[in-house]
Amino acid sequence: MKTLLMVCVACTLVVLSVSGTAEQKLKNCNEVRVAYSSKGFNVNDVPNKGVNGAPLKVCPQGFSCCTVEMEEKLSQQSHTEIKAPVSRLSTNLRSTFRQRHDHFDNFFRELLKNAEVSLHNMFVRTYGMMYVQNAELFKNFFEALTRYYVSGSAAVNLDSMLSDFWADLLERMFRLVNVQYEFSDAYMECVSRHTEQLQPFGDVPRKLRIQLTRSFVAVRTFVRGLMLIPDVVNKVSTVSASPSCVRAATKMLYCPYCSGQVALKPCQNYCLNVLRGCLANQADLDIEWNNFVDAMFSLAERLEGPFNFESVMDPIDVKISEAIMNMQENSMQVSQKVFQGCGQPKPSMAFRSTRSVKETGFTGRFRPYSPDARPTTAAGTSLDRLTSDVKKKLKHAKKFWSTLPETVCASERIAPGDECWNGTAKSRYESVVIGNGLANQVSNPDVDVDITKPDIVIRSQIAVLKEMTSWLKAAHSGNDISMESDDDGSGGEEESGSGCDSPSCDTDDIYFSTPPNPGNPRVRPVVNNPSAASFSQGSVALALCGLALALLAPHLR
Repeated sequence: MKTLLMVCVACTLVVLSVSGTAEQKLKNCNEVRVAYSSKGFNVNDVPNKGVNGAPLKVCPQGFSCCTVEMEEKLSQQSHTEIKAPVSRLSTNLRSTFRQRHDHFDNFFRELLKNAEVSLHNMFVRTYGMMYVQNAELFKNFFEALTRYYVSGSAAVNLDSMLSDFWADLLERMFRLVNVQYEFSDAYMECVSRHTEQLQPFGDVPRKLRIQLTRSFVAVRTFVRGLMLIPDVVNKVSTVSASPSCVRAATKMLYCPYCSGQVALKPCQNYCLNVLRGCLANQADLDIEWNNFVDAMFSLAERLEGPFNFESVMDPIDVKISEAIMNMQENSMQVSQKVFQGCGQPKPSMAFRSTRSVKETGFTGRFRPYSPDARPTTAAGTSLDRLTSDVKKKLKHAKKFWSTLPETVCASERIAPGDECWNGTAKSRYESVVIGNGLANQVSNPDVDVDITKPDIVIRSQIAVLKEMTSWLKAAHSGNDISMESDDDGSGGEEESGSGCDSPSCDTDDIYFSTPPNPGNPRVRPVVNNPSAASFSQGSVALALCGLALALLAPHLR
């Protein structure tokens, strides 16, 4: 009995000693006054010594250097401080991809403009007035390509535009190589309808259609993806902290003030639970965000390889010139097929068969384009450099939302080991760290989260990312899923494109079935008249030699 009495007395003395020590610390709140005023608050809000903390709503009660008014102000400060690091990280991410979007967009637009200027300069030198008189055709061609880049199939049907371009070019060249005949509009309409069957330009139109389609679809979808990232980040980062989050943040960040321990920082696991509770909805964005980032990364690799926009646009003037040369070389066969299908034209009364042309003596072809010679003139860079840079940024952006708590609860924001604030005292944090996402917060010991009420803004952004990912995957296969226009907000659901979804995409020679011929061409029977069914030898020589002189002179060795 005597022993028990002695133990009780000893315990009482220990409690009184500890209480006396804590009370001694709170007799002077000078450190709290300094720290509190450094936050921009009135130092007179802080009591000179510890007061009864019973009225406090968040922080531990008992002797305290905090008043109810102080607690309310520190709660507002906590709201700001818990958002600050998330806002800073989000702003950096937003800025990074806004810059990349601008770099890519400026590069593609300048590349289109450079290609147009290059073709114009080359064709002026090569074809002279013959090109100048038909320059509008090529100007319209590049304007249509630019509209497609900006607004997609909502503004331009790429297949139809290319078919019209080659049909119009055939019509103009057909007149030039058959100057001894007169052609009505109806006759030339028949010629245009035969363009695909005649293949006057060789295989250039088919290959160029495939290359343009898949590269344009890839670049405009990729740029759209880059533009989406800042938009999603901006919307998600504006989601307000819940009252329970602010309460938990106040307890974590400023309740140490009330016990006079202004330099005490939270335990890391305690911080993680608070942040995972506060950012539960944002973490649910992570799955679709990562799928989107992966799709962007895969499409970036396509841009470096088979869908390289730069390697398609830079030599487009040479490719079109090769098509024109094919037409020139095969003009007799093409003309004969047209005459068989559309009928024999009437001879031109104005044509003079006695006109002569000087022999040039030139032989040869255009110099082939080497894809290894990548230009750096568009926006002062190259597509390879741009994609290499953006791929690094995409890797860094993956799992951005789910790793935010770890990123925030690091370095100077937390205290290592057991010398940290656990929410009630300076001691080890014993609770288990819960997982990310809304569903896991049901067991969060520090933040009350209603898991039955997901945030509407974040759910909408999950849907946006999911839709964009489907567009990116379609573009990866060379298909264009029509998107809302950036300009007029219009858009459709039809798909077009090369449909390339196999390893063969990595080669230059990809073969596709020829699209069906629109409509049945009006075919007139061949006139059974030897004199009308054949060319005048002198006329043929004049037409072909004149065209050859204009076509070949600047490019032949």
